[in-house]
Amino acid sequence: MRNTGFLIVLSGFSGSGKGTIMKELLERYPDEYALSISATTRAPREGEEDGREYFFKTREEFREMIRNDELLEYAQYVDNYYGTPKSYVNEQLANQKNVVLEIEIQGALKIREQFPDALLLFVTPPSAGVLKDRLTGRGTETEDVIHSRLARAVDEADGCEVYDYLIINDDLDTCVEEIHQIILGEQKKMRHQLSTIEAIKNELKQFVKGEKV
Repeated sequence: MRNTGFLIVLSGFSGSGKGTIMKELLERYPDEYALSISATTRAPREGEEDGREYFFKTREEFREMIRNDELLEYAQYVDNYYGTPKSYVNEQLANQKNVVLEIEIQGALKIREQFPDALLLFVTPPSAGVLKDRLTGRGTETEDVIHSRLARAVDEADGCEVYDYLIINDDLDTCVEEIHQIILGEQKKMRHQLSTIEAIKNELKQFVKGEKV
C-alpha cells in the first residue's frame, strides 16, 4: 500500500455546489478524508468562521505568506486572493489521509506541477441555466459579482480539459458517491500500488527459496 494519502483537487464553477459536495464527503467518510483549509482575503460570509471554512487574511498578511513560501499555490479570483497553506496538507498526506483541496483552475494547475499524481475533479451543474439560478438564489452576491462569476465560468470552461474527471452535480447524494468511487478506483490503479506488488514479489521469492532447500 501507499505510505501517503492522495491529493484531490475539487474545482468547479462558482455555484456548482463543490463546497457542499466536499463537506458531505468529509461527513460521510471522516476517517478517509481531510479538508485543506484555504487562506483568502475575501470577507467572511454569514456563518463562516476563521480556521473552519477559510483562514481569513488581510492582503498584507497574504502577501507575507507568499514571501515566506508558505503556500502550495495561490491565485486571484474576483478581486480576492486564495491560497493553499503547505504545512497542513503535507501533515495530513503523511498520516495517509486523502486531502481534498477546493481551489480554482489556476491553483489546480500549480498543484499538478508539484504533485503529478494529484487527482483533479471538475464539478458543474447540468446546464448553464441551472448555474445562473444557483448563483442568483444564494442571495449573497450583487448583480455585478454574479456577472463576474458567470464571465469567469466562460474562461474556466475553456481550461477544464486538464482535469481527470468531469462531475455533473444534479443530485447531491449521487454526486458524492460517484466522487468517492472514483477516488477508490484511482487508489487501486497499478501505478499507485507498486509497493504492494513489490512486497508480494519478495514474499514469493522467499517461498521459492524455501521449496528449493
